[in-house]
Amino acid sequence: MNKQWMLRKRPEGMPDATTWSLETNPIPSPGDGEVLVQQHYISLDPAMRGWMNDAKSYIPPVALNDVMRAGSVGQVIKANNHPVFKEGDFVSGWGGVQQYTVTDGENWYPVDASLAPLPMYIGTLGMPGMTAYFGILQEGKIKEGDVVLVSGAAGAVGSIVGQIAKIKGCTVVGIAGGPAKCDYLVNQLGFDAAIDYKSEEIYEALKRECPKGIDVYFDNVGGEILDAALSRLRMNSRVVICGAISQYNNREDVRGPKNYLSLLVNRASMKGMIVFDYAAGYKKAAKEMGQWLMEGKLKSKEDVYDGIEQFPETFARLFTGEKMGKLVLKVLEE
Repeated sequence: MNKQWMLRKRPEGMPDATTWSLETNPIPSPGDGEVLVQQHYISLDPAMRGWMNDAKSYIPPVALNDVMRAGSVGQVIKANNHPVFKEGDFVSGWGGVQQYTVTDGENWYPVDASLAPLPMYIGTLGMPGMTAYFGILQEGKIKEGDVVLVSGAAGAVGSIVGQIAKIKGCTVVGIAGGPAKCDYLVNQLGFDAAIDYKSEEIYEALKRECPKGIDVYFDNVGGEILDAALSRLRMNSRVVICGAISQYNNREDVRGPKNYLSLLVNRASMKGMIVFDYAAGYKKAAKEMGQWLMEGKLKSKEDVYDGIEQFPETFARLFTGEKMGKLVLKVLEE
């Protein structure tokens, strides 16, 4: 049987267990030109919160009573005349929060389980890693000597952004919540400094750690921290808007930046980015990051929780901060 989490209502504020329902249905059979994938791991990402809203976005919302959309990695266990995939292949794609899925292979790609653990293919070598790579290199346009500030720095994207910036010779300051995460950034990932937004006044902390200002701000959180970062911009600086997790569960209007005139004064730019726009370069990016991983220049951390039944509680960790690195749910029953 196939356990599936179905979206039952559009949440207002923080989703809870009533947002979805867990169903058990027969395992589907692949049609001609399709494959059946047994999913091993599900990727849990902040973007999933936006996909629940019935609002115009870069991707259609998840329909009510459909399987909750999510990235995944698993193994082909049945192939029906598929032109690319065969039984036994490991693949990653958009399998949703369920144990089995049927696909024609569109937007799925093969992964090599002998080269890296499967969860890494939905983390550093998957969508979060691609977001970090293209966001900081192509949109942030970092160069050696830049001062780079990263919010949500202990998360799946932010942790990779900061490490890539260090590889490229930048000074990197991360913002995270709590002493354990700040220690992780500095002492394990090699950030130059970390700011604990939960215990420090953010404006004063930025003055201390970025006394000469910021060349690139990579924003994952929005809200007050974005506003504070704008106040520290240097001439011709770049702000990359990747996410705004502090705003996703608001019941009131999204808080916009008050300090946006700093963009004018400093001839700075602020641009949003969506990872799907860089799909043509994924292979090249994965190869380069894979090389950094092998050389020990880049570290990957997956925070894995077990059991598809635990999806609502595990998903909530994205917003409570009770996780480190990439949040992953194991759904394979052994």
